[in-house]
Amino acid sequence: MYKTDVLIIGAGAVGTALAREFSKFKIQVLVCDKNDDVGGDASKSCSGLTSTSATMPVGTLECKIRTISHSMIDILCRDLDIPILHCGSIAPVLTDEQMQEVPKLVERAFQNGVYDYEFMPREEILEMEPVLNPDIKGGIYSPRDSQINQFLMVVAEAENAAENGVDFLLDCEVTGIETGEGRVQRVLTTKGDIEAKWVINAAGLHCDEIAAMVGECDFTVHPRKGEFYVLGHDTPVKVKHIISSVPTPKTRGVLVIPTVDDNLLIGPTADDVEDKTDKKTTREGLEEVRTKALDMVPGLHFEDTITQFVGVRPARVPEGYNILISEKVKGYVGISGIRSTGLTASLALAKYVIHEMKAAGLELERKTGWIRERRGIVKFSDKTDEEKDALIAGDPRYGKIVCRCEQITEAEIVEAIHRPVGAKTLDAVKRRVRAGMGRCQSGFCGPQVIAILARELGISEYEVRKRGIAAYMLDHETPRP
Repeated sequence: MYKTDVLIIGAGAVGTALAREFSKFKIQVLVCDKNDDVGGDASKSCSGLTSTSATMPVGTLECKIRTISHSMIDILCRDLDIPILHCGSIAPVLTDEQMQEVPKLVERAFQNGVYDYEFMPREEILEMEPVLNPDIKGGIYSPRDSQINQFLMVVAEAENAAENGVDFLLDCEVTGIETGEGRVQRVLTTKGDIEAKWVINAAGLHCDEIAAMVGECDFTVHPRKGEFYVLGHDTPVKVKHIISSVPTPKTRGVLVIPTVDDNLLIGPTADDVEDKTDKKTTREGLEEVRTKALDMVPGLHFEDTITQFVGVRPARVPEGYNILISEKVKGYVGISGIRSTGLTASLALAKYVIHEMKAAGLELERKTGWIRERRGIVKFSDKTDEEKDALIAGDPRYGKIVCRCEQITEAEIVEAIHRPVGAKTLDAVKRRVRAGMGRCQSGFCGPQVIAILARELGISEYEVRKRGIAAYMLDHETPRP
């Protein structure tokens, strides 16, 4: 039996932002997640954009929260040592039909307080981004859109929360919630029961299933599937800005995104599906992404693709952000409708939820000695030769390159394993230090990372997982020649 004051279900962008915000106070907080690592389902497989609220429906809670949160991102990145690329975005206008939508889009942005979202003529846009289709009619420029390493954002918040006393229980699926006397009594999980005074449902894609456990589900979540390409560092045609399709009410469309790690990320589609676990790329979806991206940037080299992947966003019906402080089941807080804008909105959303909980009776006392800053893992490949020599002198494991594609050392991998809320699987290591994210996609470094995980965790190599509960990397010994 676990006991806590606040239980947060879900360790995605919203859950970890809540954990860090709660860690400022004298209160017991526990975060549980069914996955082997923080990052949730949608948060770790999104585009990593931190965008203004230019395209949001005017006056909605989503727009309000996202506007406030966008201004908080840079401070978070400074305090927690999170890479962010301030590049701005351009939506090239390709057709007369799109041109007709431009005045409405600019006016909506103005109503949302985004005064620097503006249409620019063809010549100016092509001067800013020469690789765009020369037949464009102009473009919408949004200078404050950025790209962030979404993996490290969530990991950094979790690490900082843990340093400040928050506990994390991973590989822990919620199977039921017991209620009685008008309030939450106990949460049942695959790792034992949890007693909590407050239960926050930040389960994203599965928040409707959790809400149904307490009888507070008047909505459904429909997975919206997005397929992406990732192009390698050495692809010859790159963009300086985020290039996006002219937005529609459903999606910003296909984007061509320069990343903080110098890859090109291209996608996504926006297909409503039934299966929340559908992570399969499709020929049709990838071809749609390719065609639309080439319309905007004709010179893209898709032969430089190193991988494709699928992200699934939790589209709510009825749509829109919804924060429920339940009166029927005291102590239950439901968060739903946090779709692709959730990464940007998560910081202000955490503050908003806690404010509403205080209004409903939660008592909080600020702690002294709260640790504000967190330093990331040293990136060996970014150092000068002199700095590399100094690192190796202090720890010889910096002298062993494990991942050749990304130049990741054994020292970096070991640190990723032993930091707060550390990596316990191959994919968790990959998300923290990029071992396995290069062109060979773990072909060379995978066996070495397995050996390091087994050694550092004190387990057999047969117990090392790629991800999840049962995705083991090895099931029998390979005979040696």
